[in-house]
Amino acid sequence: MNQLAEKISDAELSIMQVLWDAEEGLSMTELRRRVQQRTTWGSTTVKTLVQRLTAKGVLRQEKREVFYYIPLITEAEYNASANKSFINRVYRGSARDLVAALLRSNDLSDEDVSELRELFHVEGADE
Repeated sequence: MNQLAEKISDAELSIMQVLWDAEEGLSMTELRRRVQQRTTWGSTTVKTLVQRLTAKGVLRQEKREVFYYIPLITEAEYNASANKSFINRVYRGSARDLVAALLRSNDLSDEDVSELRELFHVEGADE
């Protein structure tokens, strides 16, 4: 799972998000319909992206009356990998530096800061 975030392109992530939102396998017809509600992609683009994801091992193709596509990773697994990759690339592996940058940016509301304090307090209490 370490390299998972690098394996999935932004376009491929759009396909995965449709499948994660569906919470079940989708036929190509239904997958295309749902993707096209969110994008301007044609059928060929959707099919190509699905084939790439299947080849990368993050989608499984299951034959029923037609082929259904099922994610082999959860959204939480992908997000964990993407977060780790981002922190490694941008903050040299330091989550502390990421949090410090967020606090310095003044982009966090007082409510955000309060929620972060609660998270850190709860996490710190477990140790």
